[in-house]
Amino acid sequence: MSSLTFQQKPFFPSPPDKGSFPLDHEGECKKQMLKYLLCLNQKENSNAECRNLSRDYLQCRMDNNLMAREEWDKLGFDEQKNEKN
Repeated sequence: MSSLTFQQKPFFPSPPDKGSFPLDHEGECKKQMLKYLLCLNQKENSNAECRNLSRDYLQCRMDNNLMAREEWDKLGFDEQKNEKN
């Protein structure tokens, strides 16, 4: 047995700041997720070019109670808020 295990500090996990992030077991937002991931793959992981798809995905999650409703500017979409709404 290694003596390093006695010298390590214990790890105490903390919950996420905004609570749990439920999995989409029913696949309600799978279409939006796949569109976003495909876009990232095609654009060499340039998320700026796929921002509108990530917004659609988050909107789907909020609509299906898979995440808490949040203001778009708190999610980093303040400049696009007026374009979509």
